[in-house]
Amino acid sequence: MNTNDGTAVAPLLGALRELAATAERTANRLEAQIEQALAMVQATISRGGTLLFCGNGGSAADAQHMATEYVVRYMRNRRAYPAIALTTDSSLLTATGNDFGFDHIFERQVEALGKAGDLLIIHSTSGNSPNVLLAADAARAKGIPVLALSAKDGGALKERADLCIVVPTTRTDRAQEIHLCIQHAICDAIEATL
Repeated sequence: MNTNDGTAVAPLLGALRELAATAERTANRLEAQIEQALAMVQATISRGGTLLFCGNGGSAADAQHMATEYVVRYMRNRRAYPAIALTTDSSLLTATGNDFGFDHIFERQVEALGKAGDLLIIHSTSGNSPNVLLAADAARAKGIPVLALSAKDGGALKERADLCIVVPTTRTDRAQEIHLCIQHAICDAIEATL
């Protein structure tokens, strides 16, 4: 017996509609930037570079998710593409946090692992987390381009990235959902062309 009068599902449908509206705004406003992001990722993989992903919290999960899509596969069986999530090595993260401070957890890895031809991809809804800002600085110092996905006004990261895709929302959850959608679309296009 269904006793739901529709009031319980209304907030769920509202969330879906809000997500759809955010996706529509993003597609309309950021098409050129998304195409630039695709070109950056294509160039990196074509030249044998590594995609270095980082972020905090939910954005860390997105970084890990995307690194896995490139190494394993997304929609098609193909060769593995080099990608690393800088969020996953607990010994390295805790040692860096303990010895140098949490702000340096990604910076140290970019210094150690990053090389010419790589691409640093930062997920940060605020664009102001010190650890991702220092990672961007470390990448730029090594001549590694920085692709960022952010929201709100892009934060300080907007000025430190070669390209910063700022999703038009102030909601962290919606931004992360759109970031992942953009990243999946790029990965799908990469698989179709390389």
